[in-house]
Amino acid sequence: MWRHRRRLTQLELAHDSRVSARHLSFVETGRAHPTREMILHLSEQLDIPLRQRNEMLLAGGLAPAYPEHQLTEAPMSAVNAAIDQILEAHNPYPAVVVDRHWELVAANDATDLLLEGAAGHLLEPPVNVLRLSLHPEGMAGRILNLQQWRAHILARLERQIHATGDPTLAVLLEDLRALPGGADLHPHDHPHDHSLVVPLRCRVRDHELSLFSMTTMFGTPLEVTVSELAIESFYPADTQTAHILRALHEDRAV
Repeated sequence: MWRHRRRLTQLELAHDSRVSARHLSFVETGRAHPTREMILHLSEQLDIPLRQRNEMLLAGGLAPAYPEHQLTEAPMSAVNAAIDQILEAHNPYPAVVVDRHWELVAANDATDLLLEGAAGHLLEPPVNVLRLSLHPEGMAGRILNLQQWRAHILARLERQIHATGDPTLAVLLEDLRALPGGADLHPHDHPHDHSLVVPLRCRVRDHELSLFSMTTMFGTPLEVTVSELAIESFYPADTQTAHILRALHEDRAV
């Protein structure tokens, strides 16, 4: 139940949503059928993803509240234009767009450097960027702090599963845990690392790079697909990495 997932008591949710505890109890036990407005109101209070809000409405015999489009459809043209602009502007540093299951939607030219040497079967659509990152035939063999990066990825995925309850992500987590990579650590348990954020330290060609990532999402989305997109942008963690990436990008452009 979403209330339990958010670690709220029935009384706390009733107070926060300004709904009587008695009525909320009746809704949860099925003794009262919530209106469309009530479902959306409680969904907002519980920060339920838009896809699941639509599913709850459908389960109640009501029409979905939020539209869903493919990225190739006309209503998504402004979103696509914004994504393309962000990805292009982020060169010479890598950036990818992923969906709710961490499947690759788009990437800029600089991302190709990170993917060099990855096995073909990991690059066949749909490409899961977390599996690609931790798989021994993907990037794992070139990640210098694999245990730390693996711990960061697994912890982040665990938080996402807790927030969304997505069973597909739960399966993905078990698949990633089964991949080799050493004993799992806490993402910050690295005694020799004084970085401000968890870095990705990897080998690209004959160079060692140190990168950190930032996640960008669309603000106040009212469409399902848009609400599930995230842009993962990588930035150099030191001046040497910045210089190397700029030089490699310039060489590719010649």
